[in-house]
Amino acid sequence: MKKDYSLLLELINAFGVSGKEMAVREIITKNIKGHVDNIHVDKLGNLIGHKKGKRSKIMLAAHMDEIGLMVKNIEKDGKIRISKIGGIEDAVLLNEKVHIRTRKGIIPGVVTTDSILTSQKPADHYAIGDMFIDTGLGREELFKEAVHIGSFISFVPNAEIIANGKIISGKALDDRVGCYILIELIKQLTKTKDEIFFVFTVQEEVGLYGAKTSSYLIEPDWAIAVDVTNCDDMLSNPSKVLGGGPTITIKDEQMISNPCIDEWLLNIAKKKNIPIQPDVSEGGTTDALTISLSKGGVPTAVVGVPIRNLHTTLSLASIADIERAILLLRELLKNPPEVCPI
Repeated sequence: MKKDYSLLLELINAFGVSGKEMAVREIITKNIKGHVDNIHVDKLGNLIGHKKGKRSKIMLAAHMDEIGLMVKNIEKDGKIRISKIGGIEDAVLLNEKVHIRTRKGIIPGVVTTDSILTSQKPADHYAIGDMFIDTGLGREELFKEAVHIGSFISFVPNAEIIANGKIISGKALDDRVGCYILIELIKQLTKTKDEIFFVFTVQEEVGLYGAKTSSYLIEPDWAIAVDVTNCDDMLSNPSKVLGGGPTITIKDEQMISNPCIDEWLLNIAKKKNIPIQPDVSEGGTTDALTISLSKGGVPTAVVGVPIRNLHTTLSLASIADIERAILLLRELLKNPPEVCPI
């Protein structure tokens, strides 16, 4: 029977720019209620689902937030100047459809420039300062619709399953894919010997903030961040391939993963014939960084799913990689080692 991925599509399409993750949190809460012993939302907005146990305290984290924009200024003619939230290349933004979130609802618009708007010869390069959002409304109309400086802006929902059911595409795969994996683990792990905290974090894209506060609160014995990583399989010498299996990040730009947890994961993958892609990267980092530095330190690793077009308005991931990541983590959490040596 073909699996239903409507929840994954719903998560990807949800409005959840860093600092405005409430809609994503509501979807997750609805789907994990009854599958965990308790649910807690901390002061920063992290959602924590807790399965009780008698052994180690284990934390799994995936971030709810996505890259996006914010209203910086509204000019007399209705041009909305924008500020980036998270790491987005300026060139990615041009001609993209966006949704401005207000207390009255959603205002649609498109990112453009003066020369593109008037069909003049385009410049060789555009920076964020050249761009604005055109909604078709004047400044006073925008004010009436409750658009203001500081309004959050998301890319238009565009999730779909393509390539004969093999690929999921859309905005915000980073990291709604991770959120989906945690939800599936919560549902599939009916019994556990350990205390497992499933943490859906906020504001990862702007500073890994949610993972910092939640790990400080939980004080886990060890942890795994579940995220996505850049896929380069369209290049001549790829290091990660779409459909080649989940990744285990050995090193990224700012941290080295705990070798003990990495070894657990690699051994399980070998035993269960799960294809794995070890990941050594020169760029980026994840919630694992701030978790690992919490209080006296936490042994932490990263399990990821490779995606194409990372930090753009339209990314692609393999459904098989997502399912294999769920299997890998489920096998680990069924009966994990009690001690993680240094």
